[in-house]
Amino acid sequence: MLAYSIRRIFQLIPVLFVISLLVFLMMHIIPGDPVKNMLGLEASKEAIEAERERLGLNDPLPTQYFRFISGAMKGDLGRSIFTKKTITQEILQRYPYTVKLAVGGTLFATVVGVLIGITCAVRRGTVTDSSLVVVSLVAVSTPSFFLALMMMLIFALNLHWLPSIGLRTPMHYILPIATLGMQSVGLIARTTRSAMLDVLNQDYIRTSRSRGIPEKVIIYCHALKNAMIPVITVVGLRFGGLLAGSTLVETVFSIPGIGRYLVDGVLKRDFPVVQGTVLVLAFSFVVVNMIVDLLYAVVDPRIKYE
Repeated sequence: MLAYSIRRIFQLIPVLFVISLLVFLMMHIIPGDPVKNMLGLEASKEAIEAERERLGLNDPLPTQYFRFISGAMKGDLGRSIFTKKTITQEILQRYPYTVKLAVGGTLFATVVGVLIGITCAVRRGTVTDSSLVVVSLVAVSTPSFFLALMMMLIFALNLHWLPSIGLRTPMHYILPIATLGMQSVGLIARTTRSAMLDVLNQDYIRTSRSRGIPEKVIIYCHALKNAMIPVITVVGLRFGGLLAGSTLVETVFSIPGIGRYLVDGVLKRDFPVVQGTVLVLAFSFVVVNMIVDLLYAVVDPRIKYE
């Protein structure tokens, strides 16, 4: 497994290189000038050109990209054109909020989704199964911004049970985590249901039942363990996606996370912010995928990495 892990780490390098190059080119192709946005429409052409020259935006694109990627390899992602703050510092300040939301949302979605999936599989074809499947589909289909607004309206404005803005206390985390988790509950539940149905039809499950093993032991110790591979895949992908920033949820609940920081950078055409943030998010996502691959061998000993 160690050799496989080392190979996967080296495979991250070309992936991150391609992503950084694509983001760099896209930011320079789309319309908009960050200097004009910063100085305003009334700024003179001389002032704009002088600022572009100071920021190095008049240099050839290969030179700008080499400057960015060489700095990133040293841990320096540059400075924001607008705030003049180092992007590394900004990300270190904002990313913990996103990580907390991602971990909370993933745990909530995994626990609820797996329980719903198991219930649907055990009660296949019943009213309970049909009802929970419909609820799962609704959860998957509901846009995150609409769900966030509805939860804010019900629990914050009408019932006054929970706060809705910021992350100052543990109570502030409940609504955004629940919103993020509900988006993933449906997908995890459907995946768990499908995997459990395949496992419950296996011969060793029927043999276990004929030996008089309690049904709960069969479901939670035998069937669920062997159905976890696709579930782990879905959970890992969702966790990686949440780490990449839940822009809409962070915007609705006024959370200074990484997703909101990225969107602000795109709107302002702040090239260094977008390039540095996307590189960090891409690195986070591919690392999560690598960890998920390694977890396969932990869940199923038959899987060997050579």
